[in-house]
Amino acid sequence: MTGMRLFSQLVTLLGTSTKTNDKLDALTQFFTDAADKDKVWVIALFSGRKPKRTVNTTQLAVWSLEMTQIPSWLFEESYHTVGDLAETIALLLPDAEDPVWTKLTQVGRGDGSLTYYLSRLMEIGSEQDIVKKDFILQCWAHMNKDERFVFNKLITGGFRIGVSQKMIVNALARTTGTPASIIAHRISGNWDPSTVPFESLLSESGAGSDISRPYPFYLAYALEDEPSTLGNPEDWQAEWKWDGIRGELIKRDNQLFVWSRGEELMTERLPEYQAFHQDLPNGVVLDGEIIGLTHRPDLSEKFRPLPFAALQTRIGRKNVTKKQLTEAPVGFIAYDLLEYEGEDWRERPLKERRAQLEHIVSKINHPLIHLSPIIPFCTWEELTAARETSRELGSEGIMLKKKDSTYQVGRKRGDWWKWKIDPLVIDAVMVYAQKGHGRRSNLYTDYTFAVKDGDKLVTFTKAYSGLTDKELAEVDAFVKKNSLEKFGPVRTVRPELVFEIAFEGIAASSRHKSGVALRFPRIARWRKDKKPDEINTLEDLKKILDLHGK
Repeated sequence: MTGMRLFSQLVTLLGTSTKTNDKLDALTQFFTDAADKDKVWVIALFSGRKPKRTVNTTQLAVWSLEMTQIPSWLFEESYHTVGDLAETIALLLPDAEDPVWTKLTQVGRGDGSLTYYLSRLMEIGSEQDIVKKDFILQCWAHMNKDERFVFNKLITGGFRIGVSQKMIVNALARTTGTPASIIAHRISGNWDPSTVPFESLLSESGAGSDISRPYPFYLAYALEDEPSTLGNPEDWQAEWKWDGIRGELIKRDNQLFVWSRGEELMTERLPEYQAFHQDLPNGVVLDGEIIGLTHRPDLSEKFRPLPFAALQTRIGRKNVTKKQLTEAPVGFIAYDLLEYEGEDWRERPLKERRAQLEHIVSKINHPLIHLSPIIPFCTWEELTAARETSRELGSEGIMLKKKDSTYQVGRKRGDWWKWKIDPLVIDAVMVYAQKGHGRRSNLYTDYTFAVKDGDKLVTFTKAYSGLTDKELAEVDAFVKKNSLEKFGPVRTVRPELVFEIAFEGIAASSRHKSGVALRFPRIARWRKDKKPDEINTLEDLKKILDLHGK
């Protein structure tokens, strides 16, 4: 069996299975059976390292139309129904046995490995369109439907599968007999799947001598019970939960590196951090929050977080202007110490790591790097009262960490918890609906909501999560019966369904008609008890902005 067929079978199983153990077994079997070079690419793909796009979606659509000989309107309708271009093309293309492929199947397909197809895709980036077309058609000619779907997803860059990096790590740990925590660290960092051998990637040195390599992050579970269920409050350390990007600040070999939790190297985008370079000791890795900060020497809190929207103006830019540096300075709030003097400190207790972290940050003494403040409390009631002030400080709530906890890998229950404040809410009416993707591609699941502004309705946010499967089916039926206009995949619907929209934060925005932008909007509940004329107003939304906007 070719490497691509083995990989397509893996993706099919992962995409259809709902059981974690079945997915883990499938990954373990793949890492046992596949060629080493294909294993490296699977690790890369499932951990977010996408190959550069060299063929665009328009080209794929045009070439598939040539092979299917169907009218473009039928292709468009099929696309809107399926909801995914890669799957639409795979379903419409003639079977491999069809005579239309005869001349193309006479051309070789390399060794049929996943590595061959990905490597060739990258090679044709600078070639003329006719070369790209010939390669794509030859690949389709040799593939079955499932292989074509996976191949198309790799090309379009929309390759997403329900597999966490933790599951990849556990499958590799099973296959190699190496502890999962060690595997997680070794596959982190900046490595190239087209050049790194599998054996080298998982060796003690990892992907060569990458001195920038970060550690896997330790993540907290949401605290859903009362904090008193955690036991003695003296055993716990409380900190504010900030709304930025989790990151690691690394200095090794006298070089500074900044990694995001999504394993994106962000050093060049954060020139302010070079000010820490001189005073940060060598062989140090700090875990913390990359966040917009304003210096507050006049206040006891010393700093104030900027809204996440300010950070967004910076994180997508490699070249930062002087104006942006002034208007949205990005700082670092240090949470933890993972490495000191080149030694891994993750197995030491939190109280020991914290003590050394305080010493390091105090010596830097810069207005854009701060220790995460510890919240003093003696009883859970005191901490509950402190949590109520979170929004006033620009915080999302509280982090609770056991003082004797080690720094683990991934999301673990028991030692670290996030206790977020209740979300802000507003009642709104649905005015637009669009079909979803994947298993929801046949249902209208993506909605746009509006509030009242006098006699008009003003849209202010979109949301697509929060309803049960039964509720989604009900809303879908409503949309199909009550559509007023059609704009491509979007339907204008009668403004009759009322929903409570929950969100974490709100900020002024000149890009939105309503004048506001919401942070993490989602559907809290379907308000079947309310009529459209009972929804909130734009004035209500702006009052929330005045009270809670940052």
